[in-house]
Amino acid sequence: QVQLVESGGGLVQPGGSLRLSCAASGRIFNIHTMGWYRQPPGKQRELVATIISGGSTNYVDSVKGRFTISGDNAENTVYLQMNSLKPEDTAVYYCHQRTVWGLHYWGQGTQVTVSS
Repeated sequence: QVQLVESGGGLVQPGGSLRLSCAASGRIFNIHTMGWYRQPPGKQRELVATIISGGSTNYVDSVKGRFTISGDNAENTVYLQMNSLKPEDTAVYYCHQRTVWGLHYWGQGTQVTVSS
């Protein structure tokens, strides 16, 4: 069973930056969408950003202009560059990949804490 593994989380001060990375433990074929979700403390998981195989990206309004998603379908890697971080960005961030056949893959999550 292929798994996704995130890295790059940690503690950062407000206004700082982090870059999250996600890689697959094996090969996932025919990726349609790759993305990042997050779950703030005591809240439901929410979509942060997605990138479709053709390169089109989408962001939740609260991160537009601050976060940038990028990825490589062939390598099954996806990244999230997070700049100008705010305390409200504190959450566990999850990597997600979906194939054209509707198969979903999730990572185990990486903690991002924005605090002074």
